[in-house]
Amino acid sequence: MNRGLIVSCQALPEEPLHSSFIMGRMALAAKEGGAVGIRANSVEDIEEIKRHVDLPIIGIIKKVYEEGKPYITPTFAEVDALVQTGVDVVAVDATISQDVDFLYKLHEKYPHQKFMADISTEEEGLRADEIGFDFVGLTLLGYTPQSQGLDKFQVLQSLIAKCTHPVIAEGNFSTPEQAARAIETGAYAVVVGTAITRPQCITRGFSDAVSKVFK
Repeated sequence: MNRGLIVSCQALPEEPLHSSFIMGRMALAAKEGGAVGIRANSVEDIEEIKRHVDLPIIGIIKKVYEEGKPYITPTFAEVDALVQTGVDVVAVDATISQDVDFLYKLHEKYPHQKFMADISTEEEGLRADEIGFDFVGLTLLGYTPQSQGLDKFQVLQSLIAKCTHPVIAEGNFSTPEQAARAIETGAYAVVVGTAITRPQCITRGFSDAVSKVFK
């Protein structure tokens, strides 16, 4: 995984751009814009993206088994499918809601596969670092009950100082200035998704700003 900007190219089934074809072109556009890596969801999207770009890919599979349980690569069924694609890095939910035995067994089953821990708090990040994850990412900060109100830059800075493995800034680093600050803080890389690849959200920001003028 290279240092720099990683672009998350994802669209869920209910979103307008949900299509492996579109995600493949989105990844190509990200590469042309200077991205050094891609984060992608599902085997189909990963395989399509690999046809168009030769950038390293962080792969995930989002699947809901039970409300309140992990849904980012939550079981070995998803891990096995991702490993079969030859994806560079497999990311999994490594928050406190995930079974710690599962996190250890990942490395036992696939000792040569690189794994990224998606965490939401400093404690979860340090646990993942101790387990031996190749990358620790702040992906779920703000999305779990235990991470509400936490400052992402404070958590990022603390993990960088304490972790022995590279820390990746991810999760609402939504402006070029925030992305640059994350790297300046010492993050190995920064992942940006919605601010680049979800046009409906980008449009909403402009629309809301324009609408305020008419009020």
